[in-house]
Amino acid sequence: MMTPAGDGARKRPDRPSRILLTGGTGFLGSHLAAALLERGYRVTLLARSRNGTPAGARVGRVLDWLGLGEGPRARLRVVEAEISRPGLGLAAAEAARLAAATDEIVHCASDTSFADRRRAEIEATNIGGLGNVLDLAAASGASSFHLVSTAYVAGKTSGPCPEVPATPAAFFNAYEETKCRAEGMARARCRAEGIRLTIYRPSVVCGDSRTGRSLLFNAVYYPVRTALFLRDTFAKDLREREGKRAAAMGVTLESDGSVRLPIRIGVGEGEGVNIVPVDHFTAAFLALMEAAEDGGTFHIVNSRLKPVGELIAHASELFGLRGIEARPAAELAGAPRGSLESLYDGYLDAYGPYMRDVRHFGTEASGPILAARGLSCPEFDYGIFSRCMTYAVATDWGTRTLSGPGPT
Repeated sequence: MMTPAGDGARKRPDRPSRILLTGGTGFLGSHLAAALLERGYRVTLLARSRNGTPAGARVGRVLDWLGLGEGPRARLRVVEAEISRPGLGLAAAEAARLAAATDEIVHCASDTSFADRRRAEIEATNIGGLGNVLDLAAASGASSFHLVSTAYVAGKTSGPCPEVPATPAAFFNAYEETKCRAEGMARARCRAEGIRLTIYRPSVVCGDSRTGRSLLFNAVYYPVRTALFLRDTFAKDLREREGKRAAAMGVTLESDGSVRLPIRIGVGEGEGVNIVPVDHFTAAFLALMEAAEDGGTFHIVNSRLKPVGELIAHASELFGLRGIEARPAAELAGAPRGSLESLYDGYLDAYGPYMRDVRHFGTEASGPILAARGLSCPEFDYGIFSRCMTYAVATDWGTRTLSGPGPT
């Protein structure tokens, strides 16, 4: 949905914009920060200190990991701030200087937790934090506000989901709900202030399609990580502890020494997960940011859902997993679940709606812009899968991510 660029709308500067970016130490925000700096923009990045590490050091570490050179970094300024606090936790004079030096705002900061027990914290970031950043936008001369949302504001919708304000009857979790509310808040405030609003809705974002590198290992990674954890746990039980726990779960050793995990996963016709590599997300964001001068709402998604059966086949090939199989959901309906199946289901319950998705995200607005720039989302094939999962295992699912060398 467009925010009209009428006479009352603030004008974009003729020079390269000075951009204020939130969430720059996160997965998507860090990639956008590096890309904007490499593009020649001046970027002020809001960040907070954590566990005794100052904001500047945290930003420097992630930019080192991204391999950002000294030239682009000369255009970066880091401001220690807290978006969940009024005025971003800044002194009035500092907030005023920040507002005066801002042409456009890219808001990436978000709490991506699904847990309803954390609703207060999720709302504090996704609603309260956004409100505080919108206050800064109103006080500044910013012409444009860029909100990184999610395709899953569609909530419990089946079938087509167009690039318009989402009005689902219900949501799967607090994250979806708060992001949908955040979109509505941004639309109302930007319309009132004459600020162009662009909303970007990515689906599930994985690591880089070329290298597999990532800072985040949830969503499509979690089922694989869980399967490997179960395999290794029961392998140790079978080989070192007489296999009593494994036997109770129906886990056995194959003749070649591999572990068989008896897990059936129900799948339906046309279901799958919508996966976008982070390098495509970043390129698409920049293309839409620079081309959509009147703002709008844009999906950054894959044109093809990845069936769970294909993910199982990829994981089996890469890691030698045995026994996990996709079966028609109708075949399993009403059938008792084995002990191991129930355990695995419990681990993955929160991700079920995204792994067995039937939502189809329209690209009627974003598609032509991206196609004109030669951008299309690559299919999440075995090559990308193997690069992403190999990197995840090599970094112990993120525990060693920022301690290793940057990209080559």
